[in-house]
Amino acid sequence: MSSRPSHTWRTPEGEPVGCLEKLKVLEQNLIEFESVALDFLEDAALMGCDVEQVRNALAERLAAIQIRYKSDK
Repeated sequence: MSSRPSHTWRTPEGEPVGCLEKLKVLEQNLIEFESVALDFLEDAALMGCDVEQVRNALAERLAAIQIRYKSDK
């Protein structure tokens, strides 16, 4: 993993997240997410599914996810 994050992560107020440990966790989580998503897409392709349809279904599910944690800010 590169020492430089791939994204500028922001707070709900739009400020950049500056804590290096938080940035490392976010980067690791993103890499893990990409790996699982790739496995999912490859499995679907091997089973003869339309990869774009599967990609759209994943995007719909991701958009529908509600977080369990609510900030008091």
